[in-house]
Amino acid sequence: MARYVVKRVLMLIPMLLIIIFIVSFIMSLTPSDPGTLILGERATKEAIHQLNEELGYNDPFLIRYARYVFSAVHGDLGKSWKSGAPVIQEIVRRFPATFTLAVGAIFIGLTIGMTLGILSAVKQYSALDVAGTAFSMTLASFPGFWIGMMLIILFALKLGWLPSFGVGSLKHYILPWFTTSCSFGASMLRMTRTSMLESIRMDYIRTARAKGQTEKLVILRHALRNALLPVVTILGMSFGGLLGGTVTIETVFSIPGVGSLIIEAIRMKDIPVVVGATVTLATCFTLLMLLVDILYAFIDPRIKARYLKY
Repeated sequence: MARYVVKRVLMLIPMLLIIIFIVSFIMSLTPSDPGTLILGERATKEAIHQLNEELGYNDPFLIRYARYVFSAVHGDLGKSWKSGAPVIQEIVRRFPATFTLAVGAIFIGLTIGMTLGILSAVKQYSALDVAGTAFSMTLASFPGFWIGMMLIILFALKLGWLPSFGVGSLKHYILPWFTTSCSFGASMLRMTRTSMLESIRMDYIRTARAKGQTEKLVILRHALRNALLPVVTILGMSFGGLLGGTVTIETVFSIPGVGSLIIEAIRMKDIPVVVGATVTLATCFTLLMLLVDILYAFIDPRIKARYLKY
């Protein structure tokens, strides 16, 4: 098992190198340079050229790429061309807002989605099943920014119960949490229902019932445990996606997270911030996928036995 984890961690290295190369190359094609950003457009061409030389921006792309990788290995993601602050400091300052938003949305979506998914599978073709399926399809069909704007109009402008922007307290996260969790909760409901229906029809479920076990025990101990593998996969991918994919929600609710940091950096052509934030989010996503693979071993003993061969 340990060898498998080490092998997966080592696989991160080429993947991150490719990500850094692609993002750096695409951003290098944009018409911008650090000298103009730092000194301003009114600075003389000589001053801008001299500053670009000092920062190494005029070097060939591959040399700049190798220099960035060397610095990143030593924990230095460079400095923002616009603010002059270390990129890692900007990311650390923004990450808590994004993490809080993602964790809250996952918790709400997981609780509602799994509960309704289990009930829909156990009560298949009932009014509850039809209502749950229709509810999930309705939520999935609306874009997140539209749901967010409707919630702002209802709960912030009309009723005045909740703030519509900012991150001053947990009340500020309630509307973003529910907005972000709508799509995830709908996916979780459908996946849980499908997996549970497959598990309920297996022979070992009939055997457990024939032995006289209660229906609650059969569902929770036998059917749900074997239905968790695809659910855990969706959970890990969604959480990783939310860490970097909440740009729309952060923009609608004016949340200063990592997603909005990347958007601002792209607009300003601040390449070190774009590359640093992208690499950080890619690393988080890959580590979450590794955690999901490890969780498989605890859920399914057959997968654990396969890992032991490594």
